[in-house]
Amino acid sequence: MSYVDKVEGISGGRYLVSLEDGRSFPLYKKELEQFGICEGEELAPEHEEEIFRELLPKRAKLCAMNYLQHMDRTERQLYRKLGELSYPEEITEQALAYVRSFHYIDDVRYAVNYIESKKDSKSMRMLEQELYQRGVSQEDFQEALQQIETPDEEQQIQEWLEKKHYSAEQADRGETERMIRFLLRRGYQLSPIRRVMHI
Repeated sequence: MSYVDKVEGISGGRYLVSLEDGRSFPLYKKELEQFGICEGEELAPEHEEEIFRELLPKRAKLCAMNYLQHMDRTERQLYRKLGELSYPEEITEQALAYVRSFHYIDDVRYAVNYIESKKDSKSMRMLEQELYQRGVSQEDFQEALQQIETPDEEQQIQEWLEKKHYSAEQADRGETERMIRFLLRRGYQLSPIRRVMHI
């Protein structure tokens, strides 16, 4: 038997229903009325069944599909989005399993596309860090690398030097050190930097 502890308004015209057992879930106002949900009152077992078995799973799946409609996302990004919308953990997991089963989310594919779109201007190390922040695992990153042609980072360093109008013959020590720091911040390793800069 579940009792409603609290009902509070959240974003998008929704309400967060908190039960005394610690579970919580979002509903719209008309659904509060439909299920007779009031603070301090019992949530009827048949209503609880309908909310957790039918209404929320269906809505979370649709939400996940809509979120993925215009842009590829990582699994962690989608997980975070559903969490922000106050879906319970088990409902979020069901939605993730659903979109995963149709390959609507695929972190390796996401990583391949991300690397391909940015590899001409960023080091692999920087791309790896950015993908990690988006939820792509080291394993998925390595798998993605096997599917693409990795760029020549020494060539990239040379292009940065030209773009920054760096001349080894004319640069003083301060300019050289600033250039090295710039390239390190972009994720390039010191040894190829030194080779290209002839230092």
